[in-house]
Amino acid sequence: MPDDAREVVLADVRRALDGVRDADPDAAYASIARAYRMGDADDSSRLDLLTERLEEYGVAVRRVAAADLPEAIAAWARSRGVRRWVVPDGVPDDWLAQATELVRVGDDADPSVLDTVDAVLTGCAVAVAETGTIALDAGTGQGRRAATLVPDAHLCVVLASQVVGGVPEALERLHAAVVLGRPITFVSGPSATSDIELVRVAGVHGPRTLAVLLVDDA
Repeated sequence: MPDDAREVVLADVRRALDGVRDADPDAAYASIARAYRMGDADDSSRLDLLTERLEEYGVAVRRVAAADLPEAIAAWARSRGVRRWVVPDGVPDDWLAQATELVRVGDDADPSVLDTVDAVLTGCAVAVAETGTIALDAGTGQGRRAATLVPDAHLCVVLASQVVGGVPEALERLHAAVVLGRPITFVSGPSATSDIELVRVAGVHGPRTLAVLLVDDA
């Protein structure tokens, strides 16, 4: 019987672990040395590297001052002919000060509705310069995962203060969200995949277009 086979396998595992188990697994895990390499680039270098990596992935990056962010958001929307977009709760109202004519759709909308919008606007949790990766943790201004995967275009606002050098630093910033059980989405460029004939196709697993506004929030 399958159940019996399962018990046989588990019994073998238990016997193999006898004598080598930690008395307190949590304490043992916490004691593991984690001397990860941290990024040592200065702020300017990190922003330059993130921009370079994102552009290599085909991401349109515009670096703007905080005061120019509303204009940059509105200009991007006009350039794509956006009429309806998803704007999650928590996106600052002043970001949208010059895009008031656009219809806002909540990130809690049904996927069939999300599929009809032109774009989604979000912030992010952290961005990794070395890998050109943006992480969303479903926090304020980021919305639920479906809202950033279903629309065809994603405009993401990344603050300079959210940019770190490497992955270990990013994971430190995401720790609280992980503890709370929130989903983490890592985005490295527009969604793309290849079929069996190695033909690259965009937009299969997420937005076909990713644009980033990198904001100097010093």
